[in-house]
Amino acid sequence: MLAFVLRRLIQAVIVMVAVAFFSFLLFQFVGDPVVFLLGQDARPEQIRQLRADLGLDQPFIVQFWHFLSNAVRGEFGLSLRQGAKVSRLIGERFPATFELAMVAAVLALVIGIPMGVYTALRRGSFMSQVFMTVSLLGVSLPTFLIGILLILVFAVHLGWFPSFGRGETVQFGWWTSGLFKVDGWMHIVLPAITLAIFQLTLIMRLVRAEMLEVLRTDYIKFARARGLSNRAIHFGHALKNTLVPVMTITGLQLGGLIAFAIITESVFQWPGMGLLFIQAVTFADIPVMAAYLCLIALIFVVINLVVDLLYFAVDPRLRVGKAGGH
Repeated sequence: MLAFVLRRLIQAVIVMVAVAFFSFLLFQFVGDPVVFLLGQDARPEQIRQLRADLGLDQPFIVQFWHFLSNAVRGEFGLSLRQGAKVSRLIGERFPATFELAMVAAVLALVIGIPMGVYTALRRGSFMSQVFMTVSLLGVSLPTFLIGILLILVFAVHLGWFPSFGRGETVQFGWWTSGLFKVDGWMHIVLPAITLAIFQLTLIMRLVRAEMLEVLRTDYIKFARARGLSNRAIHFGHALKNTLVPVMTITGLQLGGLIAFAIITESVFQWPGMGLLFIQAVTFADIPVMAAYLCLIALIFVVINLVVDLLYFAVDPRLRVGKAGGH
């Protein structure tokens, strides 16, 4: 177990260094930050002085080392657009994105798993066909179109939910949350559904496929031969083994929800990291872009590590395989 964890940690460090390197390259090829800060009319001596103050006159390796050491401390310099520390901007926007992703993930799991089980056990039923059709639409329709349709129906025509913003929030130190206010819940419903639909359909189809595969295995046939009830077979044996690969995919999809909430946040003007990243791309705000890439990579690495550990703990075949290898 310790060797397994050490290998994963080494791989995580390598991935983070590689992502930091490519993020640093943005500073070299996207544009000169000195021009963004001083403007086109700056005098040559001003440009030279600012380049020296920012360390941009040093060799590439030295600049990358400073960037990497600052990134380890969570420092990415100043935003070229807003003039504020990037770490503060990310810290202000992260709670909104995290809450949106968590609510979307819960919706996807709570709805997707039962739908997948139902469509596997009742393959020929009318509702099963309806669920499969809906899942096909959920996979096919682009996220921005789903968001616009939800706004048109539930915000414009019916007026049930607001169409943009985060609503009222509660402050807990540096963390802000809208989940303790009714207005916050009203604002998060539509973007959470928009973000969850693709993940929901993916989980439903994955659970269905895995459930059908497990139901064909020999130990399920043996359980039927022993006279166990369908309820015990379906939920005590089949579903339990179905959720092992589902857990892996779901963990990685959680990182995807955080990383790819950009479109949803743009459609609903949700004040999260995705909207901040879109604004940074528009204004070529390289420090914000680099910080966002590094943070998303860190989230994926941590989630992947946790999923690997859970998979190692849940699936006894991995432990047996490791022991046999030794």
